[in-house]
Amino acid sequence: MAEFILSAFADEYAPELDLQIEGLKKNGIGFMEIRGVDGTNVSDLSLEQAHEVRRKLDAAGIGVSAIGSPIGKIGLDDDFEAHLEKLRHTIAVAKILGCDRIRMFSFFVPDTHDLAPVRDAVMERLGRLLEIAEAEGVYLCHENERGIYGESVEGVVDILRTFDGRIKCVFDHANFITSGIEAFPYAFDVLCDDIFYMHIKDAGHAPDGSEQIFPAGDGAGNFEATFRRLRAYDKTFYCTLEPHLAVFGGLDALEAAKHDDLVKNQYATNEEAFGVAAAAIRRYL
Repeated sequence: MAEFILSAFADEYAPELDLQIEGLKKNGIGFMEIRGVDGTNVSDLSLEQAHEVRRKLDAAGIGVSAIGSPIGKIGLDDDFEAHLEKLRHTIAVAKILGCDRIRMFSFFVPDTHDLAPVRDAVMERLGRLLEIAEAEGVYLCHENERGIYGESVEGVVDILRTFDGRIKCVFDHANFITSGIEAFPYAFDVLCDDIFYMHIKDAGHAPDGSEQIFPAGDGAGNFEATFRRLRAYDKTFYCTLEPHLAVFGGLDALEAAKHDDLVKNQYATNEEAFGVAAAAIRRYL
């Protein structure tokens, strides 16, 4: 039977690391997928800063489930050699933080419905990233995201099969839904055997007809059925809470695919939104 471990993007609780730790402890969460630290993306932390972050997390008893990096969240015409250096630095930060999982993406493409013209370029770049990661003993974990090669189920499957599962699958219900794709059962049925870990947010239509992000179970993601199915697997799944229920510092920069248009500020504070999201997923965990 599967084991589920709750983690979170704690920068949605507060930008300051000390307050992020406070929010995790208040909500009974022992891990974080580290992304924004005191206003700086984790991939841009100096090694000295990373050591200080590790010191604070160790003192608080908080582990790092994954590095929420922006690797692969660039266009095919952007400076890829500089991006390779960013990956090398991110890996160095990950090792200081005691983590071997780096969340990444598969590049923004001109048309997510016609991938053939860019396939070779995407796979060549992913292969170079993977070569660096494997040499350092870390996993690259691909998140399905709007606007990238791996937006669709077919794009994700192509990546997973091309690299024989060496690039891992991060399953995000809301990102599929907001791309016009049924997360459950369709996407789940295709990808369930490949899921390495999950990001937890839901999406659907509000009463006024607009599309927005919801707490798990309040949108179209069908989280109850998802977790019933996953229980049968003899695996440990990290489940990273990614509320997106209130605007938080750095959202525009972090979500270049424009999830910010789906965040409706339903709650008075980021702390309240984070707590609501944590309570929602606990119904299923």
